[in-house]
Amino acid sequence: MSMVDWSKLPDLGAVAALTAAFASVARHSHAPVSRLWLTAWIMIALHFAASMFLFFPGAWATLAQFIVLASLTWAGILFMWASIPYRKQLSSLCMLAGLLLANTLYIGILVWFDSPGWLLIPAALLFAAIPLGITLLSMRSFIHPLRWMIVAIYSGLTVFLLIFQGRPGNGPDLAINAVLFSVFLGCCLHFWYMYRRRTAGAFITITGFFAWASVFVAAPLVAGLQPGFKLESEVWNLPKYIVAVGMILLLLEDQIEHNKHLALHDELTGLPNRRLFQDRLASALERARRTKAHTALLVVDLNDFKRVNDTLGHHVGDQLLQRVGSLFAGRVRRSDTVARTGGDEFSLILEEPTSRADAEFVGRSLGQLLREPLQLGNRLVQVGASIGVAIFPDDAQDMESLCIAADLRMYAVKHADSGLTQYAAPAPSREFIRRSEFPPGR
Repeated sequence: MSMVDWSKLPDLGAVAALTAAFASVARHSHAPVSRLWLTAWIMIALHFAASMFLFFPGAWATLAQFIVLASLTWAGILFMWASIPYRKQLSSLCMLAGLLLANTLYIGILVWFDSPGWLLIPAALLFAAIPLGITLLSMRSFIHPLRWMIVAIYSGLTVFLLIFQGRPGNGPDLAINAVLFSVFLGCCLHFWYMYRRRTAGAFITITGFFAWASVFVAAPLVAGLQPGFKLESEVWNLPKYIVAVGMILLLLEDQIEHNKHLALHDELTGLPNRRLFQDRLASALERARRTKAHTALLVVDLNDFKRVNDTLGHHVGDQLLQRVGSLFAGRVRRSDTVARTGGDEFSLILEEPTSRADAEFVGRSLGQLLREPLQLGNRLVQVGASIGVAIFPDDAQDMESLCIAADLRMYAVKHADSGLTQYAAPAPSREFIRRSEFPPGR
């Protein structure tokens, strides 16, 4: 009689196929979580592979059982950790290591010791002590609702284990199911918190994790209430496949959104590109026509940018563009638009309330930023700017004419080398200064 449980082979094949499909999607995904999710799915495949050897004699069966349970737990913890936005924080890495340690230690004691006795008590207390300790120690520098969610889940697990783990007969089974339920309930809650969007991928993944956690409650209840009732293993494994499909959809949805973003934004600076800029300018002018308001267009051309590229290299030029884009975006209101519309050209749309004086105030502010040397790594780079300003409807009645007017004034400034704009510079309105977001003293 074969000691290998070949009945698990279809499950292993199905998960392996899903993992391969997931790997194919993850390879083309920009999302960093895709690699972590893939690692977790490899753990799930290991879980099914080890389950084929549970009927081996002696220590081999014990080792297989440990791998079955530990790999499933590790996968769930990786799913949780991958879904949080602060996973690179030191306290988050400590939480990951602590949860892996607590779960592995508890499972190891249950599997390797026939009568663990008192060893289970400190092991169960670790489930609450580690998350609570890390959370309290890191509270001064960092706190997040998900961190307290982990504390609550594992504190509840500790209470349950202390009550039921020593129960004669089915105590160890209840303990293992409680550990796995806590892990995948945590996955469900983490994904619900981080993917609160109305998409098929989010709904399927969250529902799948909830069903996955529910298996560890439903299976013991069915066994206890209806001992003669048997469900095929495929029924209990169905939530795993649901989660896999949901995660693939999440990656595809994120990739579609990323592609849409790239189509409308400059890849280097992250600012709107010329296409999105033209759409926003057209919308701004239409709103100005309806409300009989003013809209300002500023065209900014960096001086000596070619010299920076030629002498310091294109990588420094790229750093300069990124820095300038960040500075400009921080100097306008949220209702305004900063776009990169050329190699070394930026354009700004200032919407109501604005005036010629307000626009020139912004222009002078941007020019002053670029008169100061910029720190790029270990280099100081200094560039100036030529800025042209055009006001709708005073200088032009349509978008094309407004862009031409701003360009001509920018080139006039560049050729005259007169500094900023060709306008006189009256003081900006108080309303504009009040509503602008210029940091004081800059």
